[in-house]
Amino acid sequence: MPHGPPEVGVGPWVGPWPEGDEYDARLLAEGDRRNVVDRYRYWTMEAIVADLDARRHDFHVAIENWQHDFNIGTIVRSANAFLAAEVHIVGNRRWNRRGAMVTDRYQHLRHHASVADLAAYLRGTGVALLGIDNLPGSAHLETMEVPRRVCFLFGQEGPGLSEAAREACDGTFSIAQFGSTRSINASAAAAIAMHAWIRTHADLTPGSDAWRG
Repeated sequence: MPHGPPEVGVGPWVGPWPEGDEYDARLLAEGDRRNVVDRYRYWTMEAIVADLDARRHDFHVAIENWQHDFNIGTIVRSANAFLAAEVHIVGNRRWNRRGAMVTDRYQHLRHHASVADLAAYLRGTGVALLGIDNLPGSAHLETMEVPRRVCFLFGQEGPGLSEAAREACDGTFSIAQFGSTRSINASAAAAIAMHAWIRTHADLTPGSDAWRG
């Protein structure tokens, strides 16, 4: 290959095998080519999920799935990168997983038949539901105080939030845009919103073990 390493990850473990329930014997013997940070090399999937669960953040992400939107997989991948508590799929249960790049294995996913069901679930856990859409009266993400316990709700690419979603939300916010296009890509908007939460609430202390990039 002209650029970068020929293979992702690491090969078989060299030398005496490490001890611990977190290690996967097959990966130690054959190598670990998964898209995971170095800390999790050779770990079982169950051990990785358990470690992530011990430090998940307080924000959730929800996506309406009425038209089999291809953005959902990418949003799930970003939710995993920013360590969301849960990802909620609203509407059709099936969704295109290609964009997730297998990160859905490490991220808790929950299905809701309707936005009303999602709102009821969140109310029971004390989580605010905020939609993202360029609607009249929407707060500016750049200047609003992002709640710690919050669920960001995103609509389909194109139509945005459904009418039912707008009615169920505790509020909506918009992302400042300065060009000619009416809206930005849904998965890009989701990443911006999640990162706004990270900038406000995540532990970014130098030397902290919380951020393992």
